[in-house]
Parts: sequence; structure tokens; C-alpha cells
Amino acid sequence: MSTSPPTDTLYATIGQIAGVIASPGFPTANRASLRRISPDQPLPLTFYRFATRHLPEGWDRSTARQRDWATIVAAMAIMSPNAHRPDVGLGRALSEAGFSEARLERLLQSTGNTRRTLLLRAARFLAAKNQPCNWVDGALFLLIPAHDFERREQIHRKIARDFYAASAQTER
Repeated sequence: MSTSPPTDTLYATIGQIAGVIASPGFPTANRASLRRISPDQPLPLTFYRFATRHLPEGWDRSTARQRDWATIVAAMAIMSPNAHRPDVGLGRALSEAGFSEARLERLLQSTGNTRRTLLLRAARFLAAKNQPCNWVDGALFLLIPAHDFERREQIHRKIARDFYAASAQTER
């Protein structure tokens, strides 16, 4: 049984999260609270309120899954209102923003809380460069469990392929 959501559902969920967080009606204090989420700290009540309203069923199936979703929401809040752009893969966005190859390698090789922390750092980097990305890539990066080696490698290959394809374009 797969523990990551079907891609169609994930696309809809990511689009909804991006829309809600970027909405002018979304309270600034809630957005700020979501931005401060850290993988190694207790989750704020704001996250639970957001999660019960906007995340898919099963978001809290395990502590690790809860932390993954909290990281996704935090990263999108950090980048809001310019977080999600479906036509720009995470790897391409990182490359176009000037993310180093060494940082990408460390991100792709990470696990657990280190993986979450490094993804949040990448989101801060992208936010500083005003570079949106397809957050479905970021979500899959976290939500595909480590024991699903094949699928995890697929998302790593996609991110790396997009990164190097964008790098090759800028070198021309």
C-alpha cells in the first residue's frame, strides 16, 4: 500500500494550500505562525487548524507524515504569495535562483528532520530570490517514504534532471 497521495490529488491539494495561504483574506498572523514552523519544535495550534481544514485525509497518519505536511505548509508560507508555479519544477527553480550543486546534493541525500530542515532552507533561498516552483515536487520529496526506494529515486532524478537542464540553458 502506498503511503503518499495520488499525484492528481496532490496537485489539487498543493494548489489549494498555495491559494489559501496567499489569499488576502488569510490572516497575516496565521501566515507568520506557519512560516515559523520548525521540524524539531512542537507544532503551533495554527497549523492544526489549517491542517484540519485544508490537508488531505491521512495527513496525521504518523508523526513523520505530520512533520512532512507541516514542513510543506511552512515552506509554502515562507514563499507566499509567490510560492507555487506548476510549470517550474523544484530543480529548475533552484538552478535559476543560483542554488549550489553542493547544497542540492546535500538536500537529495538527506533523511528525516535534516531533510525537512534543508527543504525549508531551500524554500527560504527561493523566497529571497522571488523564485516560485512546483510544490508538488517538494511535497513528493518529503511524502514518498524512505523505504520506497524506487519512487524516492524517481523524485530525486526529476529534481536533479530539472536542475541540470536549467543550468545547461543558462550556460548557452
